[in-house]
Amino acid sequence: MFSRILVANRGEVALRIIRACKELGISTVAVFSQADRDASYLHLADDRICIGSGPSADSYLNIPRIIAAAELADVQAIHPGYGFLAESSHFAEICRSCKIEFIGPSVESMKLLGDKIEAKKLARAARVPTAPDSDGPVETVEDAVRIAEQIGYPVALKAAAGGGGRGIRFAHNEATLRSLFKQAQSEAEIAFKDGRLYLEKCIDNFRHIEVQILGDMHGNVIHLYERDCSVQRRKQKVIEETPACNLDDDLREEICQAAVRLAKEAGYYNAGTVEFMLDEETNNFYFLEVNTRIQVEHPITEMTTGQDLVKWQLKIAAGEPLDIKQSDIRPRGHSIECRINAEDPDNGFRPSPGRIEAFCAPGGLGVRWDSHVYQGYVIPPTYDSLIGKLITYGKDRDTAIAIMKRALDEFLIYPTKTTIGLCKKVLNHQAFQQGRYNTKFVEQEILSGEQVMDRV
Repeated sequence: MFSRILVANRGEVALRIIRACKELGISTVAVFSQADRDASYLHLADDRICIGSGPSADSYLNIPRIIAAAELADVQAIHPGYGFLAESSHFAEICRSCKIEFIGPSVESMKLLGDKIEAKKLARAARVPTAPDSDGPVETVEDAVRIAEQIGYPVALKAAAGGGGRGIRFAHNEATLRSLFKQAQSEAEIAFKDGRLYLEKCIDNFRHIEVQILGDMHGNVIHLYERDCSVQRRKQKVIEETPACNLDDDLREEICQAAVRLAKEAGYYNAGTVEFMLDEETNNFYFLEVNTRIQVEHPITEMTTGQDLVKWQLKIAAGEPLDIKQSDIRPRGHSIECRINAEDPDNGFRPSPGRIEAFCAPGGLGVRWDSHVYQGYVIPPTYDSLIGKLITYGKDRDTAIAIMKRALDEFLIYPTKTTIGLCKKVLNHQAFQQGRYNTKFVEQEILSGEQVMDRV
């Protein structure tokens, strides 16, 4: 096991990693930007190094400064958390060239799965269902029109290097496809330094189901069952739960085994998530993408399985084999996570940075609060608006929902505007309570008055 690692991230995930390290007896070095100099978790790390000013490009995305900090602190490994450099195969390659272990999958797996065209080829090789698509990059708009006519509208134009809901445009007819093609190419080139696009049949009403996997360096891969992440706004997750409701055992097993096959085909190790689209009308599922990192919503899987996923990341990266078998994973109960963002839902979800004057987090049996904020903390305007994750656990779904509603009512945070009210609306909606929702639920049922972007 490592004796000392560097945490190359910020906020609640940095705190989460530091906590896991403390329990394993690993010394931690936290890096921070000037915007995060008052972060509470910095005092929990054994050492702290400032790596630059507030902007991400000058700090958390600045590879030379992070590597310099790691060498100065004499660490054995770097944990990237999620976001920033977590899925950068280039960063992972530099880490290992500097004899610093990257706590994540191999560079080869990251490159393979980070390219959405190659990932779909891999999925087909692993007998994982994929939606009808262009079977490779689409070079010209004429090719796109021809393929769209073959697979049928609506279609999605996707960036080969995209992911996490980024780099996608939808077209319901030829005219729209023609108008979007050049724009999508240009945006992909700017955002991902890769202008390749592929075309995929758009599944209109689908649930977003993802499977948590763990693989070690000795060829062992297991799954820790699925999460339903369909409660989204503009492709960004709002609420997640496990197990997915209204999913029969046979289909659950089929989806989870598909994820394991894909991971094995990719030679994957460490923690990862295989994401699928589940067609509500046909109950068919299709491969979407692989997230080669720990997920924001990993706590709900921890709550139902009793497995600490961050500790497993550390153990696997240190070369330890999985000492648990698939038959050892027996989920119990139900868990829900609400993402609490510093945004104003009543004002176009405008970010709400600034000082938290009054703060009191909920508690009680079945409540977990993962966050780095406190009373007096100043939320910087520089980064993602996530300030914490509220997780509840109950013996069944109704109990988990009841605890979550109670916990949200207990929450005190002032004057910061947050998404607590939005989460309450979702939880109180009859369709959610009955488990009848998909990825369009929030925009169509909860925010029906808001202008919905990208629906063309």
